[in-house]
Amino acid sequence: MDDFQPPADPDSHPPVGPRVDATPRPIPARIPHRGRAVDLEPLHPRHAAELWQAAQADRDGAGWAYLGYGPFDGAAAMRAHVAAFAARHDPMAWAVRPHATGTADGWLTLMEIHPADAHIELGHIWFSPRLQRTRAATEAMFLLMRHAMDELGYRRLTWKCNALNAPSRRAAARLGFTYEGTLRNVAVVKGRRRDTAWYSILDEEWPARRDAIAAWLDDANWDTAGRPRASLRRTVTGGTGA
Repeated sequence: MDDFQPPADPDSHPPVGPRVDATPRPIPARIPHRGRAVDLEPLHPRHAAELWQAAQADRDGAGWAYLGYGPFDGAAAMRAHVAAFAARHDPMAWAVRPHATGTADGWLTLMEIHPADAHIELGHIWFSPRLQRTRAATEAMFLLMRHAMDELGYRRLTWKCNALNAPSRRAAARLGFTYEGTLRNVAVVKGRRRDTAWYSILDEEWPARRDAIAAWLDDANWDTAGRPRASLRRTVTGGTGA
C-alpha cells in the first residue's frame, strides 16, 4: 500500500469520494494567449518555416528523443507534420513566439481533454534550443496552465513524460506538479520501451502554484541582465526546493 489516503465522504458507507461539481468543463478554444515575454498562437502551417529554422540549432536531435515524432529530414517533412498537428483538436497545439526573437521557436499543447471529468494535460512540448530554459518558455507553459485551471475550470492538470527524460521531470517539479508514480513498460515509442512518469496539480493546489509562478515571472524578479533573482522551484515550494 502507498501512503496516499484518498478523501472520502464521511457520511458514506462503504466509503466513496466526496461530491464535486460534475458540470462538464469547456473544451479549450483555438485562441491566442499573450504574455510579458511570449505569445502563443494557434498552430498553423504558416508557422512551419520558422519552426524548421528554429530546429536547426538542435544539431544532434536531442530535443526529439522523447517525442513520438522528429527529427524531420527537411522543411517539407516539418511542414507536413505541422499541418497535420494543427488540424487536431486533441492534442490542441499552439506555436510559441518569444518577444526576444519574434519567431515561432516551439510548440506545446493541451491534450487528453476530458471535459466530463474536468481533467486535462499539458504536453507535446517541443522547445527549440534557443527557447529552452528561458523566461519565455516558462511563461508559455504557465499561460496554458492558467487557461486550463482558471479560465476553463478544470480540477486536474496532468504532466507525463518518459521516465528517463530528466529535463522534463525537473520541469514538472519546478512548476509545482506532484509526482504520482511511474507506469512501467506502458508504451512503445520509436521502437523502444517507454516507462511513463505521471505528475499532477489539483484545483485545491493550483492557487498557490499559480501565485508562485506569477511572482517568479513578474518583472520585479528579473535583474537588468535578464536573470531571475529567485529560483522558480524555491518560489513554488516556499523555499524548500533545490
